[in-house]
Amino acid sequence: MRLVPRGRGLRDPNLRDRLYELLEHDPLAYSVGSRFIQLIIGVIVLDVVAMTLASVPELDAQFGALFSAIKILAVIVFALEYVARLWTVAGHTQRGASPLADRLGYVFSALGIIDLMAFLPAGIVLATGRHATLAALGVLPFFKLVRYSPAMRSLLAAIHAERRALIGCVVILVGVVLTFASLLYAIEREVQPDKLGTIPQAMWWAIVTLGTVGYGDVVPVTALGKFVSVFAIISGFAMIALPVAIISTAFAEEVKRRDFVVTWGMLARVPLFSNLSASEIADIMRLLRARTIEQGEILVRRGDAASSMYFITAGEVEISLPSQRVRLADGTFFGEIALLHKTKRSGTVTATRKTRLLVLDAQHFHALIERMPTLAAHVHKTAKARLEETGDLAATELAQAENEDTDR
Repeated sequence: MRLVPRGRGLRDPNLRDRLYELLEHDPLAYSVGSRFIQLIIGVIVLDVVAMTLASVPELDAQFGALFSAIKILAVIVFALEYVARLWTVAGHTQRGASPLADRLGYVFSALGIIDLMAFLPAGIVLATGRHATLAALGVLPFFKLVRYSPAMRSLLAAIHAERRALIGCVVILVGVVLTFASLLYAIEREVQPDKLGTIPQAMWWAIVTLGTVGYGDVVPVTALGKFVSVFAIISGFAMIALPVAIISTAFAEEVKRRDFVVTWGMLARVPLFSNLSASEIADIMRLLRARTIEQGEILVRRGDAASSMYFITAGEVEISLPSQRVRLADGTFFGEIALLHKTKRSGTVTATRKTRLLVLDAQHFHALIERMPTLAAHVHKTAKARLEETGDLAATELAQAENEDTDR
């Protein structure tokens, strides 16, 4: 796939749109966008590993030139990516503002700042010749993985969603630190004036004790001080457990919400379910199960009983019918007409690449129809409409299956 057709250049009005799709949209597997993401991630990993190894004097002395070359390559790649994003973002924001406003919005966004910091500090260091500082900047490109990692984005979204609760935890922690520091200061200031003679000094003890790390450089020596320390240690467990519980719960909810949105969006596009209410679609979603098939794996064979309806969430399958071969990719579905009419499969379905599916079993499909009159009416109406369409895959499958039953 070529991004810039022959005879066209940067003035091509469609070039910016194609580049934006490549840079910003989640690509399908094995597409140009997927390969671009793999390239960027590869450069990030190579750069971080090289800068980490460059901090070892022996390795830097032996491979310093290689490490510098890798950093220069990374700076060039990240800079070109940043410029491309800055150029293509104009006209592609929901605000509908001017190109300048769109670009400034990207520059000052969290991801824009991360993209800039991935190459600008290292570029300045390279330009000034202070190569010894490069190793300290090696971690900055790592944060670019936030853009390409759904898990990291979900974690950041969870932290942002629970920011008020987390700020409350910090306030509580500060109050607990001050309380125990003041208590130990009052108890131990005359016994250990060099270590606990002031409240700021006692705060260091309170922080490391509440953090359950207990370095041992500052410890109470009086019986009352040790008694207070017991409660400080117990309180430390709560101080750790509280934010961890908040973040872990929010992270799990964010992952569920992301999966819910993806599944909901896909089901809402299916003609069989497009006119259903939110509660009815939610009922269907609870019955779906995920399945992954590898490249070349056969999902169903010709002559098999129709046992499931399938939704392709990522990947591609090929359906081999007696008279044709049909390929279905992301967001498409198949198998519902055969389920409705209880026919056998007239084609063999094979994955052309690794494919993720959502499966609705036949018993659940028929149970939904019996339990939900609205769904049943819509299923029969949609099925009839699809069977009347010329060249429809489901119609071909059903017709061929009925012919085979007649021949037998």
